[in-house]
Amino acid sequence: MFSGIIEEVGKILTKEGFLLKIGCKRVLENTKIGDSIAVNGVCLTVKEIGSDFFSSDVSQETFKRTNFLKLKAGNFVNLERSLRVGDRISGHFVQGHIDTVGRVLRIERLSRFYEIDFSYPENYSSLVVEKGSIALNGISLTIALLSKNFFRVAVIPHTFSETNLKYLKIGDEVNIEFDILGKYIVSFLEKKESFKREKISLEDLKEKGF
Repeated sequence: MFSGIIEEVGKILTKEGFLLKIGCKRVLENTKIGDSIAVNGVCLTVKEIGSDFFSSDVSQETFKRTNFLKLKAGNFVNLERSLRVGDRISGHFVQGHIDTVGRVLRIERLSRFYEIDFSYPENYSSLVVEKGSIALNGISLTIALLSKNFFRVAVIPHTFSETNLKYLKIGDEVNIEFDILGKYIVSFLEKKESFKREKISLEDLKEKGF
């Protein structure tokens, strides 16, 4: 579990098959083999640690669901160590399980602040709520404006400068994880509606000879 507060921007050193090697410093502190680190919002398990890097295996499912297919050596990625019991949750609960990818549609600087628009698949529209939380490349952000096929986030200078948002260009893909609380609510309501449709009535029983 993570909070969406990025600790460090790391650099892809190598990408060989299903193995990523990432250069970094801060997230290595008190980290051991087997620990979890979110890379662009994807929960990965540390396989090897060096003085200035760690490496992790990446599954085929992760490559299919995320922007990892587009990663190459030299790219910058957001890093966050997993939460410890008692840590402050300065962002929101982020699992590190990516739902889909979106594309950058617009980046605009407004004085010192930034607005960024992202497209997303329409079938996820029930999980996108104005003023709700969303994780983009692992960053906990708030949806400032919602339209039919895109959403907008307002980004403060600190977040822009301390994450890989500053490297984004129009058309780039970002990993999206929707708020887990929203996903549970939508799932509950869908199951409740399905149960209502399948509920057996007295007439159904009579028709079957009971």
